[in-house]
Amino acid sequence: MSIRLRELIRNVRACKTQADERACIHKECAAIRTAFKEESNELRHRNVAKLLFIHMLGYPTHWGQMECLKLVAGTKFPEKRVGYLGLMILLDERQEVLMLVENSLKMDLHNANQYISGLAMCSLANIASAEICRDLSPEIETLLANSNPYIRKKACICAIRILKKNPELAENFVDKVASILADRNHGVLLTGAKLMFELTQAEPSSIEVLRKQVPTLVRVLKNLVLSGYAPEHDINGITDPFLQVALLKLLRVLGRGCADASDQMNDILAQVATNTESSKNVGNSILYECVLTIVAIEAESGLRVLAINILGRFLANRDNNIKYVALHTLLKVVDSDVNAVQRHRGTIVECLKDADVSLRRRALELIYVLVNETNVEALVGELLAYLPVVESEFKEDLVSKICSVVEAYAPEKQWRVDTIIKTLTMSGAFVNDELASSLTSLISKSPEIQGYTTSKLHAALSADLHNVAQTLVQVGVWCVGEYADQVREAPPGAAAVTSAQALDLLDRVLHSVTTALTTKEYVLNALVKLSTRYQGDVAAQARVRQLIAPYRSSIALELQQRAHEYHALFAWDSIRAGVLERMPPMEKKAKAVDPLAVARAAGGAPSNGTSGTNGAAGGGARPAASAAAPAPPAAEVDLLADILGGMDVVPSTPSGAPPTSAAMRLPTSAAALGGGGGGVGVGGGGGSGAADMLMDLLGGDASPQMAQPVAIAAQGNPMGGAGAMGAMAASGMPPMMGAMQPQSMQAPTAAAGPAEWVAYEKGPLKVRFAASKEGGNPAVTNVAITFTNSAPSPLTDFVFQAAVPKFMKMQMQPASGSVVPAGNSGAVTQLLKLANSAHGQKPIAMRIKVEYALQGNKLSETGEVASFPDGY
Repeated sequence: MSIRLRELIRNVRACKTQADERACIHKECAAIRTAFKEESNELRHRNVAKLLFIHMLGYPTHWGQMECLKLVAGTKFPEKRVGYLGLMILLDERQEVLMLVENSLKMDLHNANQYISGLAMCSLANIASAEICRDLSPEIETLLANSNPYIRKKACICAIRILKKNPELAENFVDKVASILADRNHGVLLTGAKLMFELTQAEPSSIEVLRKQVPTLVRVLKNLVLSGYAPEHDINGITDPFLQVALLKLLRVLGRGCADASDQMNDILAQVATNTESSKNVGNSILYECVLTIVAIEAESGLRVLAINILGRFLANRDNNIKYVALHTLLKVVDSDVNAVQRHRGTIVECLKDADVSLRRRALELIYVLVNETNVEALVGELLAYLPVVESEFKEDLVSKICSVVEAYAPEKQWRVDTIIKTLTMSGAFVNDELASSLTSLISKSPEIQGYTTSKLHAALSADLHNVAQTLVQVGVWCVGEYADQVREAPPGAAAVTSAQALDLLDRVLHSVTTALTTKEYVLNALVKLSTRYQGDVAAQARVRQLIAPYRSSIALELQQRAHEYHALFAWDSIRAGVLERMPPMEKKAKAVDPLAVARAAGGAPSNGTSGTNGAAGGGARPAASAAAPAPPAAEVDLLADILGGMDVVPSTPSGAPPTSAAMRLPTSAAALGGGGGGVGVGGGGGSGAADMLMDLLGGDASPQMAQPVAIAAQGNPMGGAGAMGAMAASGMPPMMGAMQPQSMQAPTAAAGPAEWVAYEKGPLKVRFAASKEGGNPAVTNVAITFTNSAPSPLTDFVFQAAVPKFMKMQMQPASGSVVPAGNSGAVTQLLKLANSAHGQKPIAMRIKVEYALQGNKLSETGEVASFPDGY
């Protein structure tokens, strides 16, 4: 015997364990199944109601779906009510069985009983599929014109469901909205406003037609704002806030981008903003929508100021939710009227002290936007005060943003240096390499603050060496090595740093347990530079050698190599000053390039050079001549040795990255002066086996004139030197990339004129070379490369790489882009410079590799370019 729903609920609540509950439910399900089999029509609606309760408890009830359809097809209202309720709960639009109820829905939509019709429309609005919505759309259009407000309200809800499932039916409802807005029933007006909004989303072209209803919408909203107390619609003293919010949301869409429509609603928006009570959440919700509408439409400037002042009042609210909404909205509207937002700057800054972390983050984002030249000092001070208490996971981002706004709006360089040093000192380990690169670039390009900055960094590191980031230590050590001679006397606004104090700091850094290996490499580099900065200071010279000497037996190969090279360099006083002269002004690294990580990937040297950051000679190195041609910083080398076999490889860099000059790394014994920064450091070692393999690819004999060690200084790396950084071996290897050759070493070849030809073509890609000679040096060739694409789709992720034999050197600029346009509608360009040490004896030869993606497919091609004209 089946029990009543109340008894089932009572029995379930009386169960003390989950097993008892399952037993109770299973027993009742068995009784319900038996009743369904017996076709007990009298108790079917009671059993379906119990089935709904069991479904709410999470037990499977799919076996009772057909009973819902039987109830819907019944004639009595209690049965239909439970049947439609079960239909909405137990079924969804994906159930195929739902198609069986379409006919019942169609019949009940026109039932004389408004409540049965309402049940059918509720089911249609909740679970109807696209097919059912399309089939029953004519019935809903008819019901929109029904005289009963209850039916019209439900019909509007069904129309919204139809538009979501079938946007193409929007034009059928556009003409119906005028009559809906003329209704006096608030329920019909609310659903009608939502229907209009859905029309604008489903069919944007309908906005122009619906703008004709703006005066009607304004009149309805005005009646709500100015009407007196209405008990049936009043909530906390405000008349129908739900309808007001819906109307404001609709006006926002209709007024956006239309000056005429905006003018019609300016007055009512001002009345809503001034007459709405803000002490209750109901009023705040209306004010919030009003602010969003004012900001979105073509409102007057005074009205925009009023909207931002409302958000300012929200910031003073005690409710953190309202504060968060205000900050979030101010962040959206700050671009439209930044001066109005600036008036609330003090309140926004106070949010940084709130205990709620989400408020602090939003306030922080807003403060970044508000910073300008006039308030940068005050706001940066507030951010620095917030830095010690910010969560660790957000500290690095905060430090980065502080430095970025300081860089953009600093009133003077000295304040900028002081602020950045203070920020980096307070940030602990949360400093990225881009910040150090930016500071280094600023110092190198600003001679007037070099001494001041060096003194400040020396003081900061001396005060607290162990708690500052290694990146800041590296910048300080680099400054001491470069500009120590400028602080022997006190610079304006800073203290003097004697040679003993500078060497004491470097000694502490070397022997600190927190010092990283890379930082020790910086220190050795700074020490060898101090040997030229403190000329005449015998004690300083002796201490420099004393500090470097122990690292000649270091277990770290990089430190050992540097120490040996620098020790050897002390024997060449005639060239040491030129090799170790001051670095030239450096450009800030692109954010995507991490010079220290690139160096470690390329060979372990943070200088990106071959044997040492500053070009110290290795053991047994020959005297080196000056070669003052600075090269750009090195990019990460994609070693193509697997397919190109021992060639000097230079990969293409992405667009916007620094120019590249990179090569294979040499063993210590083969290296002469290492390239400063990203300089090339390639030796002629490697044996005849490597040379034979190379010539197998390019043809010819590589053995007679293998290139000797050559290095170039690189501009932009704090570890490199600016002066005579290259070495030319006795075998006759010419200086690199534009450096003048001695006359005796130049081949007597006639000057070659400009030439242009297709160097490589395969599939949709065509590579065209345009070659010209470097003025005054026939051994150097400039090549402009143009990449075009004949395919109907663009070539994405495009990368060009090249390799040359050991008797040549190559320097490559970044490509103009990484996407080659389709259909030959554009081109990607790249510049290449080649130096041929065997000019006149061996022609230029090159292997190339191109990688790109075409319609999602990754492709890689290699080829040989040996078609350079005579004379090149």
